[in-house]
Amino acid sequence: MSAAPHALPPSPDAPAPLGAPAAPLWPDADRQAAFARWMAGIADEQGLRPASVRIASADASFRRYLRVDTQGGGSRIVMDAPPAHENCQPFVHVAALMHGAGLNAPEVLAWDQPHGFMLLSDLGSRTMIEAVQPDNPAASRPLYEAALDALLPWQQASRPGELPPYDEALLRRELALFPDWYLEKHRGVPLQGKLRDTLDKTFDLIVARNLAAPSVYVHRDFMPRNLMLPTQQGGPLGVLDFQDAVYGPLTYDIASLMRDAFLSWDEEFVLDITVRYWERARKLGLMDFEDWHSDFGSFWRAVEWMGLQRHLKVAGIFARLTLRDGKPRYLADAPRFIGYIRHTAGRYRELTPLLRLIDEVEGTQAAAGWAFGRVG
Repeated sequence: MSAAPHALPPSPDAPAPLGAPAAPLWPDADRQAAFARWMAGIADEQGLRPASVRIASADASFRRYLRVDTQGGGSRIVMDAPPAHENCQPFVHVAALMHGAGLNAPEVLAWDQPHGFMLLSDLGSRTMIEAVQPDNPAASRPLYEAALDALLPWQQASRPGELPPYDEALLRRELALFPDWYLEKHRGVPLQGKLRDTLDKTFDLIVARNLAAPSVYVHRDFMPRNLMLPTQQGGPLGVLDFQDAVYGPLTYDIASLMRDAFLSWDEEFVLDITVRYWERARKLGLMDFEDWHSDFGSFWRAVEWMGLQRHLKVAGIFARLTLRDGKPRYLADAPRFIGYIRHTAGRYRELTPLLRLIDEVEGTQAAAGWAFGRVG
């Protein structure tokens, strides 16, 4: 594989585990037995050491990831995705699209579709977020430029019909997570009267703005926690957690990257990387829409409206993960998203009712400052 345009140093190897690796726990004996049979059946062909299976990571869904050593001293990843809860077919399809676009995505090496076990190439153990220095934007800039090296080819390879559409129905289902889970279930705010009317009108505006953007492949969670540091000098970032990819607004993934769920940047750095993205996207013909090619401000406003949709959705998802799925660590980051929502709503006249609603619910107060489309 050729070196990425913005070469990064290799990720240091993860420290070897002390003693025998801990075996993963299984929800029931039948699933454990099915896994053991599958692993035994592919061990020789794939050169695996089944006794080395251990937990690698888990995510916000029912999926989890295991790591298994190979006879040659390397390792592979096993996706454990119970079919009753997870459909692996989109993962396989999107992985193929990413490889076709030249991205460094996991390769599917073996798949037990009926049981939801999948053997994947191992992209390493360190994510981009582990190397980011939140207090040093200049040192972090090469990482974000490397992220653009993955994002832009992905978008440029886009073709309609390959991925589910990010259409009005999906946008509205995502937006509904905020009132249903964050406001009503987490904050105990009844969804009625003026509040319901404010949300309905605001959501109409958000949907209309975002559906107007040109469509490309959308990773839908393109952020440092889902990007892997290279394991070889000059290699590209690896891309993970892409199974929910859709065909929709070009603005989504850059908004996701720069308005992160787990870390915050000053606006100067957000604008710096977004301008770099815009400049490169213009040269690829991705900004040939309305006045985006010549007016960064117009494109930036579209990014903000797309980001607002994502922030409302994720605040709702984090509340649901806590209240329904018993994962309280996610809701601890909700204030970051409420801050993003207030930040954007405070800039646009049309979003003043949303800002007032958020301030009333959160007990905050709108700050004075410049805003797009606001008077005085």
